[in-house]
Amino acid sequence: MPMKSTKRNATAAPLSLSVQYATKAEGLPTRTEVRKWVRATHPGAAELTVRFVDAEEGRSLNAQYRGKDYATNVLTFPYARAPVLAGDLVLCLPVVLREAAEQCKPAPAHFAHLVVHGMLHLQGYDHMTGADARAMEDRECEILAGLGYPDPY
Repeated sequence: MPMKSTKRNATAAPLSLSVQYATKAEGLPTRTEVRKWVRATHPGAAELTVRFVDAEEGRSLNAQYRGKDYATNVLTFPYARAPVLAGDLVLCLPVVLREAAEQCKPAPAHFAHLVVHGMLHLQGYDHMTGADARAMEDRECEILAGLGYPDPY
């Protein structure tokens, strides 16, 4: 009788994921949650860093890389799409928490949305035109529904 494999998800593409917490606060997503959101958006091979930052670092990065002198919710830094998706996502904790409160959303749902949003940017999605925005939003809603979250829009 063959031995049953104890390896989990042996056929899954490799994922190298670094989750960095450069800010201290309660309610930050766990590495397990981030990994689940990343995998739901991109089941292929990937090398990613997801970093949670304070307002000062968020503002500095947004100014340096986008020329905008304010902290934004998520910044995406793509490095490669093939053969392995590679990039960084930076989420600014105070902005994400403020937006969740303003929009009456649970913080975990908003974090999930922004990780999915950033992951889609890494894969080439954008929202520069109305048609592109609709396509990206539709994909976000589909992924989030699969994860058990409501429509973020």
